[in-house]
Amino acid sequence: MSAGLLLITHPGVGIALQETAEAILGRLPLEMAALSPQDAESPEAAHGRADALADQLDQGDGVVILTDAYGATPGNLAVALGRARGYPVITGLNLPMLLRTLNYPWLPMDALAETALAAARSGILQATPPAADTDGEGHGSG
Repeated sequence: MSAGLLLITHPGVGIALQETAEAILGRLPLEMAALSPQDAESPEAAHGRADALADQLDQGDGVVILTDAYGATPGNLAVALGRARGYPVITGLNLPMLLRTLNYPWLPMDALAETALAAARSGILQATPPAADTDGEGHGSG
């Protein structure tokens, strides 16, 4: 058995990341679902949907919740669900984080959450050197 992954994001984000991961990896190595609270949906209804998905994903090893933006509605829902069920919630969801997490399906829930967090920390970098500051105003030479 392995932990499940629940993506709770703004509309379109989670499902797009899930579909992209599936296109890259083929079959997903972890049970995963994406949920986005809808504008017209009550917080109670969104929480009910999240609870139902968590029930489906938790096969006894827990669920790691990944969310896109801390403090926004999806992030608040993720934190509430995580606190209520004792699931780890990792914010700042992006594709490198998701792919790295999916590459370790055998890890227990807490170690899988740490893997997601480590991927978030190491996955954001400046890929090109900064432009030289030649005008004294931080604009570079262009």
